[in-house]
Amino acid sequence: MKILYAIQGTGNGHLSRAKEIIPALLKRAQVDILVSGTQAEVTLPYKIKYKLKGLSFYFGKNGGVDIAQTLNKNSILNVFSEIKNCPVKQYDLVINDFEPITAWACKFKGVKCISLSHQGALFTKGVPKPSHKDFIGSFIIKNYAKCNQNFGFHFKKYNNKVYTPIIRSDIRLLKKVEKDHYTVYLPSYSDEKIIQVLSKIKGIKWKVFSKNAKKYYQKKMYI
Repeated sequence: MKILYAIQGTGNGHLSRAKEIIPALLKRAQVDILVSGTQAEVTLPYKIKYKLKGLSFYFGKNGGVDIAQTLNKNSILNVFSEIKNCPVKQYDLVINDFEPITAWACKFKGVKCISLSHQGALFTKGVPKPSHKDFIGSFIIKNYAKCNQNFGFHFKKYNNKVYTPIIRSDIRLLKKVEKDHYTVYLPSYSDEKIIQVLSKIKGIKWKVFSKNAKKYYQKKMYI
């Protein structure tokens, strides 16, 4: 069996999860890897056969998608060209982690495509949803990388199509210790925004992993 495993390259979570999924797939089939998007810092220890520009999201400083920058840095003509030329018909199955090019190429070319992503869980039964309805956001998530079947990852197994998160073996095998601080990893927020919010919580020591800071620094806030 020949599988194309297509991964979203915006953010680090998709590629981190792929480090565990790829070895499992390689035990069962011949696998080629496709990555689209340009906003990740994580690298894969496997050969990437196809590297596409794709349709990337660009984040602002407050945790949300910067719509203007996203529209400015993506080319719709390039997206259509990559969909048209994507060689999905060479494969028996496409497994998709929220990757739009292969999802739409499969739809147009009649190739079976299975979603294996966190986003795949969001439209299955029993998964909690916010009380505020974001129609634009829901439309994008539902149609950005639409597949024939959805299997998702979430914090709880809400139904038979949802599985608990895949955590890398090098993380699972670490020795757990309890220290005197809380660790924060919110790469879609600016350092200034994170400091502004955390500084309002008195008596707590925070350690923030930042993709913007080049060296370690401390900041004391008095409110």
